Amino acid sequence: MSGAAPEASIIPEDPEDLKLITLARAARARSGAHQGAAVRDTDGRAYAAASVHLEHLRLSAIAVAVAMAVSSGATRVEGAALVGENEPSAADLEILRDLSADGLTVWRADGRGTVQSMIELK
Repeated sequence: MSGAAPEASIIPEDPEDLKLITLARAARARSGAHQGAAVRDTDGRAYAAASVHLEHLRLSAIAVAVAMAVSSGATRVEGAALVGENEPSAADLEILRDLSADGLTVWRADGRGTVQSMIELK
């Protein structure tokens, strides 16, 4: 037997975090967008969105999901997931920090839903 053991994948323990990844993946697939995202507010409601790329409007999936949450009355978010090829941008993390409820975990998964990274915002 040769070679190093494969790196263990990161799997959220909380089923509500797995749900966020599933919702983000579905939002991305449904629209064919570059990114899908989902956020969960402190009441347990989830908001899923895809990135928007129009001639005069460009929004990340996280920005759209947070805007949906805020426009629905959410004042805090406690979880987030991003599905796409890139990590969340610094601007996306700042958007989440604006509404962070005592720390927040951001999951990033690829298009298959396999978690690639986890960021803990304090």
